Amino acid sequence: MTPEDLANLEHLRRARDLIDREYARPLDVPTMARHALMSSGHFSRQFRAAYGETPYSYLMTRRIERAMALLRAGMSVTDACMTVGCTSLGSFSSRFTELVGETPSAYRGREHSAIAAMPACMAKLSTRPSRAGSPSSRIGEAGDPAAA
Repeated sequence: MTPEDLANLEHLRRARDLIDREYARPLDVPTMARHALMSSGHFSRQFRAAYGETPYSYLMTRRIERAMALLRAGMSVTDACMTVGCTSLGSFSSRFTELVGETPSAYRGREHSAIAAMPACMAKLSTRPSRAGSPSSRIGEAGDPAAA
């Protein structure tokens, strides 16, 4: 890895840290790109190359991940949606269903006591949202090498 590549990764990490820290704020790609000291287009391409998803997709995944924790704690779907920075309940529900595989209401109504009993590192891994069909969404499935 060249020194330029390392510098780019450092700048991308700044933007990713911004997303992780300020996910509930209105964030757009130009704002994230400014934190990475890059143009919007270059930032989007570099972010996708480094992290495997677009900056907006990463932001929405973080929001859904936080919303899952709020829903497990009993918060209403609408309140969770607004708390994590989403302004459209319909878009939030669609993205939640896409990433989690069930509606926010169904997720909220399901039993979550097993997650509370897990070590935090395992709970974080097992509750991390991922697109259906991606390798990380199949961890633990029968026939999956990670299940053995």
